[in-house]
Amino acid sequence: MELKSTFEAALAASRKLNLMDQHTINRVLVELADEAEKQTERVIAANARDLAKMSPDDPMYDRLMLTPERIAGIASDIRQVAALPSPLGRVLDETVRPNGMKITKVSVPFGVIGIIYEARPNVSFDVFSLCFKSANACVLKGGTDAHESNTAIVGVIREVLTRFDIDPACVTLLPADRSATAELLAAVDYVDVIIPRGSQSLINYVRDNSRVPVIETGAGICHTYFDAEGDREKGRAIVFNSKTRRPSVCNTLDCLVIHESRLPDLSFICAPLAGKEVVIYADEQSYTALKEQYPAHLLEQATPESYGTEFLSLKMSIKTVPDIYGAMDHVARYSSRHSEAIVTENRAMAAVYERSVDAACIYVNVSTAFTDGAQFGFGAEIGISTQKLHARGPMALAELTSYKFLIEGDGQVRE
Repeated sequence: MELKSTFEAALAASRKLNLMDQHTINRVLVELADEAEKQTERVIAANARDLAKMSPDDPMYDRLMLTPERIAGIASDIRQVAALPSPLGRVLDETVRPNGMKITKVSVPFGVIGIIYEARPNVSFDVFSLCFKSANACVLKGGTDAHESNTAIVGVIREVLTRFDIDPACVTLLPADRSATAELLAAVDYVDVIIPRGSQSLINYVRDNSRVPVIETGAGICHTYFDAEGDREKGRAIVFNSKTRRPSVCNTLDCLVIHESRLPDLSFICAPLAGKEVVIYADEQSYTALKEQYPAHLLEQATPESYGTEFLSLKMSIKTVPDIYGAMDHVARYSSRHSEAIVTENRAMAAVYERSVDAACIYVNVSTAFTDGAQFGFGAEIGISTQKLHARGPMALAELTSYKFLIEGDGQVRE
């Protein structure tokens, strides 16, 4: 294994982190937030070299792009992480056995966390801040698309760590080639868990090939159901925001599901989308409702491929259903179990949707754009888990811990 020494260094660094006090950890994070803003030009220059190799028409281009505003937002998230309570040493359970033996269940770091991600250089900052706060070392495997950006960001992080005399191996950026991915997936003696962030194909590859345990952060195929009793003003705003705010991210609306009785309101709901040049793939009923109302060059008839697709761009589909059960059937068939929404003024219908739809986040009269660790008050996030074991939804500090049992006694022996 060519990267064995790299993984050994990360493991050694994780043990040192586990002994570090939270006051120092928080000071480092605040210093890093300040340094990220000071080094904005350096990071953006590196990012520009990555952007120059990608077409602006590529859906990943927006994910790859860093701006002064985005770096300021990243710095704000890092400061928020620093201000959060430590996730470590929390007493999760405590009991005293009849023989006087005291058993305490406490939260502890994983140790070394591997992250495999694509064209999202902000992940480098986010992952480090969360891992460092939870005393985990992190091994980063970014894609070739963002390698210049990631190299600059990890350089900034390591410079701050060095000022505090902290082992820089607590954050490691692997080479961008595929062989490094294969070595990380096989690093069972050094890495405790791997978290993939990116396309469904990347997630599937990591899940199918990793010998290290994996926490899946799935693709976001998100629906919003406009119910028979939905408020059209709310629906209009929610659809526009969830589709156009940042179309390349995983919490973006991909399919509007509408009750057939509300088709007369469809043109009103979709009207703002035309201003953003959103292409709509409409089923037969919704196509008829929009044909004379929505720009012809932006309206197409849906095909089977229009559903179950994470567009990651200014495109969306529409599906007409006879009732909430038809909506839930459609969602169950095509959802990635990331984020699903309903627009309704009927609390009973909302409760049915909340209870029956299988997804990490269910929204009632709210845009799916809020599926984000910072918006939930968790600080920066390491990903949105769509699985059900260990973690689900936005993964932040608490999800980056495991636990151990501490047993104390006074000479007890077992008969």
